[in-house]
Amino acid sequence: MSAMAATAEDILQLVTMRIGNEEYAVDIIRVQEINRMRDITRVPNSPPYVEGVINLRGKVIPVVNLRKKFSLPEVQSDGRSRIIIMDIKGITMGVIVDSVSEVLRVSPDTVESAPPMASDISADFFKGIAKLEDRLIILIDIDRLLGNGKAGHAAMLGSN
Repeated sequence: MSAMAATAEDILQLVTMRIGNEEYAVDIIRVQEINRMRDITRVPNSPPYVEGVINLRGKVIPVVNLRKKFSLPEVQSDGRSRIIIMDIKGITMGVIVDSVSEVLRVSPDTVESAPPMASDISADFFKGIAKLEDRLIILIDIDRLLGNGKAGHAAMLGSN
């Protein structure tokens, strides 16, 4: 399909973010809100990539650090760090990213499958790579990366 043939319904709307030196994106439909960093309560016995939980308008939300999930070195949060609140397989969850860049509209024609060994992270967690004029954006399959249903949610919080 040519770029001209892509209809408004075909256009992908993505929230782009930076983690380390790379730019990633998730479908905007998955994003409920984007918040500044706030105090996070640690939960004992949770996986290393789980920072803990936050209280968001009376609801306890687990928060995952994507830097840790991607095995990147830790950095001190700065004013650009954000917690993106998403629905992941029916569970409201927060993910920490270094910064949120923009909302981007791209044609599906610009997206290619992720090449094998494109990252230390399994290619199963990527939907593809969007090729724009001056940059590449890795599309995250957030359900595969973090979604394990309610059992995974309990394990994430260190429950039995």
